[in-house]
Amino acid sequence: MNSAIAMNPNPLVQYLNKPAEEFTRADLIKYIEDQNIEMINFRHVGGDGRLKTLNFVINNRDHLDTILTTGERVDGSSLFPHIKASSSDLYVIPRYKTAFRNPFAEVPTLDILCSYYDKDGNPMESSPEYILKKAHKAFQEVTGYEFEAMGELEYYIISEKENLYVADDQRGYHESTPFAKWEDLRTEAMEAVAQAGGCIKYGHSEVGNFTVNDLEYEQNEIEFLPCSVEDAADQMLVAKWILRKLAYQYGVTVTFAPKITVGKAGSGLHVHTRISKNGANMMVDAEGKLNDVAKKAISGYLDLAPSLTAFGNTNPTSYFRLVPHQEAPTNICWGDRNRSVLVRVPLGWTVKHDMISHANPHEKPSEKKTPNKQTVEFRCPDGSADIYLLFAGLTVAARHGFEMENPLEYAEKTYVDVNIFDEEHKERLAQLKKLPVSCWESADRLEEQAEIYKKYGVFTPEEIEGLVRKLREYDDRDLREKVHCNKEKTLEMVRKYFHCG
Repeated sequence: MNSAIAMNPNPLVQYLNKPAEEFTRADLIKYIEDQNIEMINFRHVGGDGRLKTLNFVINNRDHLDTILTTGERVDGSSLFPHIKASSSDLYVIPRYKTAFRNPFAEVPTLDILCSYYDKDGNPMESSPEYILKKAHKAFQEVTGYEFEAMGELEYYIISEKENLYVADDQRGYHESTPFAKWEDLRTEAMEAVAQAGGCIKYGHSEVGNFTVNDLEYEQNEIEFLPCSVEDAADQMLVAKWILRKLAYQYGVTVTFAPKITVGKAGSGLHVHTRISKNGANMMVDAEGKLNDVAKKAISGYLDLAPSLTAFGNTNPTSYFRLVPHQEAPTNICWGDRNRSVLVRVPLGWTVKHDMISHANPHEKPSEKKTPNKQTVEFRCPDGSADIYLLFAGLTVAARHGFEMENPLEYAEKTYVDVNIFDEEHKERLAQLKKLPVSCWESADRLEEQAEIYKKYGVFTPEEIEGLVRKLREYDDRDLREKVHCNKEKTLEMVRKYFHCG
């Protein structure tokens, strides 16, 4: 059996005996008929970054074929703030490779992600999904490489306090049941995401756990595997929907909010990136060390970091998380394994020792070549991010790194291998540029760097202008200072943006 199919958790892949990328309309009709599917859900992303739903009851085979062939029309002005009601009709057209069996529906249902098209049948230029597609196309044409990504989805589960097996405050990292209370919800979500086509790396409990007013807050994380940047965005959106749906069924609340309260760990959305060609990792040399391709991309991330916050840190509470002396970054620099830098180079399995035979003395050294898993991690985004636009922005930034005048010199200048917050390194700290401290400042930086995003027609002027306008409407220039260490005001802001992203 094809290795892409063997043990694949997606029931459509198993039944049709082909990878999702090869799904056709005829394949979906066959699955629907054979599995007695009664409903179709179109899923499409609105201007708020959430999945929207359009339900269809299948009347007959011809009706099904029509749905899958022509899509349907929707009111764009109710989905996107920049679309006028006088010319608002859009088409939503299903992308067959994204089809998955709805894990919650009592009536057998197939869900499919959709793309937007305008009245003339052309892709909607300002659609976040299409902006990401354009960004990847431009990257491929400029560099000759593919761009891959994967996210670390952090979230809090909020439930009534239990007095049994209470975990230590802010010591929840990789904790097990019964000290971690919501492992079952996490593993159920992981299974549902995998069956919906998501490529999951692992899940675990995270650092954050605390109790406030008889409510227990427990932080968890689901991390994905690198794949095409477009697929990576799709699976993150589906995962957030699944987690919220499951939490609702469990009678608890899930939030991806970047900050919960003063002095406790916030939730980030770290994004790992990789540049590949024909399946090979192009970011490392023959010795497994980071090469010039990786350093060019890193330079692009750092150079555009101030404006990337416009896509990845999209409400005032984002900047309650991005404060000095925490794991969330504030300085524009990069380094190896250092969790206080903006761009981190994590361990990449480049050691020469055969660790598995050392841990298992009876095991002979493996002849299997270890795949190079090296990625580069961008650490400032959070759960408020518009997933498609964030991933598009990172793709633009990687491309920009190849087009900069002196990217390797810039990479060398911004590399740090020390704790920059130590007193002895204060001069080095002073040399580094800083991330924005508010949505207002993020909007300023986006305006300054807008032409890079608009190059090759990737981001539309309307999209950039709309984002700048939205960020400035928060009028949060001095907000972080005003609520500094004020728990009540912080909680008031958290509640306001509790279900962001």
